[in-house]
Amino acid sequence: MTTRPAAIFLSPESPHPPIGGGPLRSASVLHYLLSQYEVDAVLFRQPDGPPPQCPGAARTLTISLPYHSRRPLARLWRNASRVLRGAPPLIDRFAGFEAPLKDFLAGRRYDLGVVEHLWLAPYCEILRPACGRMVLDLHNIESEWHRLCAAAEHPIAAAAMHCFARASRRIETRLLPRFDVVLTTSEEDASRASAIAPQAVIAVFPNVLPPVEPRPRVDDGRSLVFPGNLEYLPNRQAIRWFHTQVWPRLRNRHGLVWRILGCHPEAVPASLRKDPSIEIGPLGDDSISRLAEASVGIAPLISGSGTRLKVLEMWAAGLPVVSTSLGAEGLGAVDGFHMAIADTPQGFAAAVVKLLESPERRRQFGEAGRALLRARFTWDAGWERLRRLGL
Repeated sequence: MTTRPAAIFLSPESPHPPIGGGPLRSASVLHYLLSQYEVDAVLFRQPDGPPPQCPGAARTLTISLPYHSRRPLARLWRNASRVLRGAPPLIDRFAGFEAPLKDFLAGRRYDLGVVEHLWLAPYCEILRPACGRMVLDLHNIESEWHRLCAAAEHPIAAAAMHCFARASRRIETRLLPRFDVVLTTSEEDASRASAIAPQAVIAVFPNVLPPVEPRPRVDDGRSLVFPGNLEYLPNRQAIRWFHTQVWPRLRNRHGLVWRILGCHPEAVPASLRKDPSIEIGPLGDDSISRLAEASVGIAPLISGSGTRLKVLEMWAAGLPVVSTSLGAEGLGAVDGFHMAIADTPQGFAAAVVKLLESPERRRQFGEAGRALLRARFTWDAGWERLRRLGL
């Protein structure tokens, strides 16, 4: 009997169930590893969250994070301390668990080690002696993420984010070359990573979705949808921009509804809840079916990094999508064919109206987006890239 090679997989988020951008990407990597390797997994558990799951893993280490209050003053105090220490928030959040990781690795040898997110990259020092090859999977370029988020915040928060951007860049410069391969979500992010760490080996592994059966569309021509983790800062900034800059140009259209769907709906500002034409709630376990109930999907992203899994999910649901250039980055979408791309409030609103007024245009955009998804952004397409890298 042939012994399968061994791999260890570190993720700050539970890859199962794969709900949300980070877990979806991590799940695509994990399922590939499970098809090729005997996998041990190291996962982190939020204090108020369910136990992380990793079906198929030979062994799983769950590391419980300490409780952190979400109250504004507590967050302000934590981040002020991080500014003084030059410690990016999520790298700081997941630091300090060397002891349980060393115990888990004791006496083990792996052909491959895969680390999800820059947040866990500092553990490469512990992993390297136990792993033949090391891969870092960058969901975002963290320094770019902080820089763009800073541009959309008030001056005090922006100053802190610029500090975190500089600290993240120092960490990226130091740690990326220590991995044998660094994966990014797009060619654009690959170029950014190469500029930060020219010695690092960078390869593109796009965000991809598992096989999705087409869902029946329920399109009344009167509903918009924005899906995502509603606590995630780039999503909060996108909602704020759309609500203040674009929605006033649309809200008086008869019967138009804007649905904001995802986890942590409590993070949506109270001012939006007072608008009877805005619906806020969870996306549910079957996100594709829920999205298929809308007429037009929107991705008004003005910050963040990586490629947007929300766009892929909306394409999977057959939705026509209106996006900013940043929201469409890395997808290879052609404006006016796969989606509508607009960066000004006037242009974004006009693109939405044009789709709402044309069922045929909605159908064409939805079909073109779904075709691009099937051609480039499925597990099979992504896994072929990993095979070509010899992973």
